[in-house]
Amino acid sequence: MTLDSDVLPIAAAVPFARSLATHGDRVAVIAPDGEISYRALAERVAATARRLGPERRLVLLAGAHTVDALVGYLAALAAGHPVLLVPGDNADSVRSLTAAYDPDVVLRQVADEWVLDERRKHSAHPLHPDLALLLSTSGSTGSPKLVRLSQQNVQANAESIATYLGIRDSDRAPTTLPMHYCYGLSVINSHLLRGAGLILTDLSVADTCFWDLFRHSRGSTLAGVPYTFDLLDRVGFAAMQLPHLRYVTQAGGRLAPDRVAHYAALGRRAGWDLFVMYGQTEATARMAYLPPELAATHPQAIGVPVPGGSFRLHPLPDRTAPDTGELVYTGPNVMLGYADSPADLALGRTVDELYTGDIARRTPDGLYELVGRRSRFAKILGLRIDPQQIEALLDRHGIASCCVGDDEELVVAVTEGAEAKDIRRLVAGECGLPLRAVRVCVLAELPRLATGKPDYHAVRERTRRPGRGTPGWTDGETAATPAAPPGSVPPGPPAGPADLRRLYAEILDRTDVTEDSSFVSLGGDSLSYVEMSLRLEEALGRLPAQWHTLPIRDLKPLERRAATRRRSLETGVALRAVAIVLIVGTHIPVFFLQGGAHVLLGVAGFNFARFHLTSAERRERIRHAWNAIARIAVPSMAWITVAVLFADGYDLENAVLLNTVLGPHEGRQEYHYWFVEALIYFLVAVVTCLTVPALDRMERRFPFGFPMSLMALGLVTRYDLPGLEARVQHLSAAVVFWLFALGWAAAKANTVWQRLVLTAAVLVTVPGLFPQTERGVVVMVGLALLIWLPGIPSLGPLNRVAGVLAGSSLYIYLTHWQVFPYLKDHSPLLALVVSLLFGAAYAAVARLLMRRLPSLLRRRERRPTGPVAVS
Repeated sequence: MTLDSDVLPIAAAVPFARSLATHGDRVAVIAPDGEISYRALAERVAATARRLGPERRLVLLAGAHTVDALVGYLAALAAGHPVLLVPGDNADSVRSLTAAYDPDVVLRQVADEWVLDERRKHSAHPLHPDLALLLSTSGSTGSPKLVRLSQQNVQANAESIATYLGIRDSDRAPTTLPMHYCYGLSVINSHLLRGAGLILTDLSVADTCFWDLFRHSRGSTLAGVPYTFDLLDRVGFAAMQLPHLRYVTQAGGRLAPDRVAHYAALGRRAGWDLFVMYGQTEATARMAYLPPELAATHPQAIGVPVPGGSFRLHPLPDRTAPDTGELVYTGPNVMLGYADSPADLALGRTVDELYTGDIARRTPDGLYELVGRRSRFAKILGLRIDPQQIEALLDRHGIASCCVGDDEELVVAVTEGAEAKDIRRLVAGECGLPLRAVRVCVLAELPRLATGKPDYHAVRERTRRPGRGTPGWTDGETAATPAAPPGSVPPGPPAGPADLRRLYAEILDRTDVTEDSSFVSLGGDSLSYVEMSLRLEEALGRLPAQWHTLPIRDLKPLERRAATRRRSLETGVALRAVAIVLIVGTHIPVFFLQGGAHVLLGVAGFNFARFHLTSAERRERIRHAWNAIARIAVPSMAWITVAVLFADGYDLENAVLLNTVLGPHEGRQEYHYWFVEALIYFLVAVVTCLTVPALDRMERRFPFGFPMSLMALGLVTRYDLPGLEARVQHLSAAVVFWLFALGWAAAKANTVWQRLVLTAAVLVTVPGLFPQTERGVVVMVGLALLIWLPGIPSLGPLNRVAGVLAGSSLYIYLTHWQVFPYLKDHSPLLALVVSLLFGAAYAAVARLLMRRLPSLLRRRERRPTGPVAVS
């Protein structure tokens, strides 16, 4: 089946979308469920085009990397229906643009079904004959206007790109960028034009499964924005064997010249080319490219105009440098104009040449270089943001502001009295930026020029990052806290030995407690440690650093001095409490400060060494360790099983904690429980090793050297020295094991030089693990505190809150994924509080059941008949 001319006159359609069948049986699409030839793709496109009908209508398409979305897009283009392409993974964007532009047809994914929703048989809008495509500028939702593109724009840009890249029908391109983003869409258009293949995938380049798919599908090209190249660095791209890779393209924002030179040299060694490109949505995607042979010598240039296009430099009154001016582009891919409402869809061409807003110069070699911006638009993380629109948004909320931006962040200056955190969330949500890319600065007053207009130069100067703690500066995440007065010891007489024995018996569920017993000898672990330390502190005052290894009788001398002791909070407890709040708060998000889970891995290693690597004989401490693993694994598997039964996105692999081993597949929440899996894998591995008598003796003889050796082994996979290409660098168990070993070594560090060695290891090995600098800072600070500070001054009420959070941290982590989605849209802060409370409640229930489980099993074993069943 092919498209007949009676579906719609050919003049109203995009040519390459109508000529798919001419490529015959070549592979057009490699999808998760198999390959599709061009002939088969053309038949599906023709069938959908017939459903859309011969009368032109406005079609809203929720973009996705699926065969259905691709077929819908091509069918609309082939039949001449203008397509409003929106992000399919953003329900708010779909709703808002549906309300704003009232499309006649909506194509979108509903549950597991692709739906063609005909809202009316005849268009409600006058549609210009040349209109083919509507896109948001650079994929941004920060400005309401859309870019109107014609059939000629789409076809000409695809032909231009295919020409200068030299795309062949044997090429295979993965969908590494969103379909609704002009760069990602240009990859689709240019490859289909030449009869090349598309590898449809939502996998990230940070996922080892992506590279497995890339090799298996004979991927020959890779497209990325600057952030993509940061990920490539972290997954060991330079060492990968990619035999079919011919070229890599980069656009979507400026890539630093040294990075361009680095990747150009890497490509020369590996046999592929690097194309640095420049464009805007208003030019349908591309305006310039840097020929690969010039990337090493001119890495700062955007290159030359694409085939069919040309540049000129428009003189600026404040610029006197020769060969410098605003870059103006002319070519067949220049948009028709903008649309601010449905009425604009009837407009024809209102733009003949494109004033880019970029200030450029032309070099003697004929290359163009960008030297600045004329307009206030900022391109942040590949999204083009209009600060004026943000100011208008805040003005509607009664907030006066001045907004400026650069390649890294949007800075919002407001006056005192404004709620920085609320503004940050509002702006980030409006722009589609992550919270880390929005900084709110509170000033005494907004600077203005003599004319009364905002002084944006002064805003930049006064909001320049001088460092935390500078008066008048806040990032919306931190707030000053007044110094707290010293805590006081709870009233009442100090506890006697009998009271302490009863306390140990209650918390550890033991009946054999004597004055010679210690927390460790009774099988205490990190889950019961927090509750025990807080209860003991209430009875005794400040505890000695190694109280968990001391017999109960040795705790008695502290009782007489309890009333004069200031309270403190153990660093490990504080870190667990703070980390779980950071984890849940970031996932909602209430704020955006990652790194808490990686700090917890270090704390886990620290606690493993403290509670399980005791002087007890080998079989005894191994038995205690296996019991501790069970107390983590059983509640985890129980809760995840509930999630499998009643929530979407989980399956048996999650429930049995084998997702990391068995690998991901479509529809599974791949990384929700990576931390739990990694922790259990670490514990099982080290406990298994310590069952070997020789290794047990070695650990006892070299208590600090043994974990340092394990950390060294862990760093082999941290830096991927064997070329294993870890699936997700900072979430792979093999990659982060060294953090667990480092925490273990911290617990065994008894001298200053040992702590200095560990600190140096932290400073050297943590940087580069994450794409976000602040994430690495959180991890480094947390590990440094763990290494150097046994405790921090605190207050009694704060200790109790921290104790509940720390003792429940595992259970909060398990349950928050299923709790906060119901509340985050109503109130992110409420979602955080309820998630913490729910996790604490589950912790109480789980601990009670785990304490009673052994006795329940013993009673069942004493029954004369009947099978044993544990639910």
